[in-house]
Amino acid sequence: MTDESSAGATVPAASWLAVTAVGTGAFALVTTEFLPVGLLPQIARDLGVTEGQAGLMVTAPAFLAALAAPLTIGFAGRIDRRYVLWFFLAMLAVSNTLVATASGFATLLMGRVLLGIAVGGFWTMGASLGLRMRPGPEGARATSLILSGISLGTVAGVPAGTFVGDLLGWRFTFGAAAGLALLVLAALVLVLPRLAPQASTGLLQIPGLFRRPMIRIGLAASVLIFVGQFAAYTYIAPFLDQATHIDPRTLSLLLLGYGLTGFFGNIFGGWAVSRHVKLTLAGTTTLLGGAVLLLVLTGTDLTAAVTWSLVWGFGFGLLPIAIQSWIFAAAPDRLESVSALLVSVIQVALGSGALVGGLVVDHLGVPSALWLGGLCTLATTALIMAFGRERSALQPCECRA
Repeated sequence: MTDESSAGATVPAASWLAVTAVGTGAFALVTTEFLPVGLLPQIARDLGVTEGQAGLMVTAPAFLAALAAPLTIGFAGRIDRRYVLWFFLAMLAVSNTLVATASGFATLLMGRVLLGIAVGGFWTMGASLGLRMRPGPEGARATSLILSGISLGTVAGVPAGTFVGDLLGWRFTFGAAAGLALLVLAALVLVLPRLAPQASTGLLQIPGLFRRPMIRIGLAASVLIFVGQFAAYTYIAPFLDQATHIDPRTLSLLLLGYGLTGFFGNIFGGWAVSRHVKLTLAGTTTLLGGAVLLLVLTGTDLTAAVTWSLVWGFGFGLLPIAIQSWIFAAAPDRLESVSALLVSVIQVALGSGALVGGLVVDHLGVPSALWLGGLCTLATTALIMAFGRERSALQPCECRA
């Protein structure tokens, strides 16, 4: 625990090993969150449920994460943030253990509920730590390293988990994920420095954030971007199948390439936001929206489809660091509170985007989901350029003890 009397003393920057450990925790969480995607048929067959019911393994954690994010601020109080991160990694390990050993679907869902709480809580605390662990110009790079866990989890974690599940079974896969969580927990215990909460952190601080115009714009942008992204990305495979007539093996390679370019986009984003936050975010949304619309317009050609899909992946890799940097720059004195708010908004937007995209596809066809996604994302560019104030660079805050 810490007290407010200690909140004013600065401490040396945390090691890059500590930053990497937090990023690895992000990787473990993202990998676990999306593991069921490639394993649903196995899980449904083994537990005697429909694939639709098994799909609750993906949707339930998202909504729990949206609820857990702001509540974490209230429950964490003045606790040293090291202990909070340790708690959520331990919860991740318990979650995966419950899933791996579940004898029925109810137990399995309980494990996934714990995952949702861990995701919301970890991102509320962990996403803002880059700026505190590496104060000064290196803050943006540290944030980018932590957020790269998202791209790596998508690129390496999920395909690898699916491959292992096909070879050794889905239970072994979740057991291995539990082991990874324990290893990350051990690393965090060993390398994380003392991380006191900000003096201004608290659940009651969240409503006051809406009074800041740049936060309102950032949240509106987040809704538009993530609804658009997941309305479109949810249906990228059906579109490429119908329009490009791409074979399954090439599709798998292309989606892997999408994730790889996203990883490089994340790295580039860490450099870009340290120069100019507004232009980075506007450039990201323009790149995303433009790539999606050009894919719809030229997707019957294989070369064009591959090109614009990879550009889309690069743009999506830029997105986490770009939108978080905008939000953090709008409230550098309330990083944890604004992070909780952003996590909740994004999780709701994710589910809403996929839902809206499905409705549009059912009534207007698959290309309409991509049109919707591209236009929503380009509308974000207009919002940022019209109402966003100039921000030359991300201003990090200090790690305090």
